[in-house]
Amino acid sequence: MASHPQSADELQLEALGHKGELKRSFTPLSMLGLAFAILNSWTALSASLSLALPSGGSSSVVWGLVTAGVCNLCLAASLAEFLSAYPTAGGQYHWVAVISWKRWRPLLSWITGWINVSGWIALVASGGLLGSQLIVGVISLYDASYTPERWHQFLIYIGYNIFAFVVNAFMNASLPYVNKAAITWSILGFFVICITVLACASPNYASGSFVFRDFINETGWPDGIAWLLGLLQGGLGITGYDAVAHMIEEIPNAAVEGPKIMIYCVGIGTFTGFVFLVVLLFVSGGDSEAIISSRAGPLLQILYNATQNRAGAVCLLMFPLVCLLFATTSIMTTSSRMTYAFARDGGLPASRVFARVHPTLGLPLNSLILTTALVMIFGCIFLGSSSAFNAIISASVVALGVSYAIPIAVNCLQGRKRLPPRAFVLPEPLAWFANLLGIAYVLVTTVLFVFPPVLPVTGSNMNYCIVAFAIIIIISTIQWFVDGRKNFTGPRSEMGLEVLEAFQSHQNPVDPMDLEDPQKSMEDDQK
Repeated sequence: MASHPQSADELQLEALGHKGELKRSFTPLSMLGLAFAILNSWTALSASLSLALPSGGSSSVVWGLVTAGVCNLCLAASLAEFLSAYPTAGGQYHWVAVISWKRWRPLLSWITGWINVSGWIALVASGGLLGSQLIVGVISLYDASYTPERWHQFLIYIGYNIFAFVVNAFMNASLPYVNKAAITWSILGFFVICITVLACASPNYASGSFVFRDFINETGWPDGIAWLLGLLQGGLGITGYDAVAHMIEEIPNAAVEGPKIMIYCVGIGTFTGFVFLVVLLFVSGGDSEAIISSRAGPLLQILYNATQNRAGAVCLLMFPLVCLLFATTSIMTTSSRMTYAFARDGGLPASRVFARVHPTLGLPLNSLILTTALVMIFGCIFLGSSSAFNAIISASVVALGVSYAIPIAVNCLQGRKRLPPRAFVLPEPLAWFANLLGIAYVLVTTVLFVFPPVLPVTGSNMNYCIVAFAIIIIISTIQWFVDGRKNFTGPRSEMGLEVLEAFQSHQNPVDPMDLEDPQKSMEDDQK
């Protein structure tokens, strides 16, 4: 009986058009650890304070996170329905292929796959960039004469990504334990930092008005646009939850556990991020201008303000620094699986090469190497532009957001009738609300996050996110006409009888009559 859920998972995956080649070695807890390590909300939010503080001050930091949290929770719940119906590592591009109009299926699936792969590669880059900023800040705190150079951060960035590659390539069997360690370390760091800074700063806390209402605008944009630009910090802190989908072929009872984990990680990330940011602002000293202009960086400066001790502040900083190592490792894991899945369906140049699973290491090594190489190249942008940090983070948040919205939008345009019976179902009124709010959030942020972070715009402070997207579009378009238009049909889009039998064997029984209507509807639409 113990192997029954395993065989049901493999039957379901086989009916979706793929043979299970990866071991289902992740438990729900270790998968939650991976998802939480990728979101790593309190760490990412605190390490990226420089994004929101100049664009709205404390009000943008706190309420921007609440806004982004609610909207991303709607997106996560919407995607959880897809994940429950089609638990495959392809994620969004696979779901689009299943529910799209037959004529547009290959093209929409192709576009979604390229955007999603690109978003994950950019997200890998963000971990090393955040870590390099914190380390350079430590040097600046101890040496007032130190002048940070971009190549200093670039070398640290390279170190982060080499570490992540080594762990992924040669410690694959240990990844579930690494992810459990990640969530343990993150929760420990959250409590240790909160308790320490509150105790050290007592009773000299900033006012509630500063924490929840203080507004500043150093961007040159009008106040409303500046505040909306500050949403980038909140968006970064709770994006990447589709990692659960791309790792879903490595967890048992996937159709039931996957949707829960996807929603839990966003909820936990938003709650812990909100608490942590409020604590930091209360112990910050109440001077946003001084925090923003600090050579040590906003996070380290706040820790120093609270503890009044350089060694103590740096010791506390070790928690987010290690968290970012875990995060970079987990993001690279997921990015390589996403690349592998898309190559498995023929979406990339030389797909056969990148769709191979290494027989000894038990992982898609070629896809991992490709991801790492592209991340190294992508990081070179940092050497040429002072706003590359914003551009890379904007690219990851925008690309992932667009990949979330496409399957949801396609489903809504067809009256939400394309998903078959599944373990996780939102009540219909709530589902419409979540779907539409999520789509609206993606539309707004996609436009805003390609804006330059400050005015007036110069060559060095331009937001090169739009350039990165243009490159992706050009390459994917050329590849579509060279190869994809002729050979890419998208993943298998019909669920076979095995899927239904698997569902009935390990989930709540489903009336067979209920299963016929959605399938018949799909066939009618295709005709």
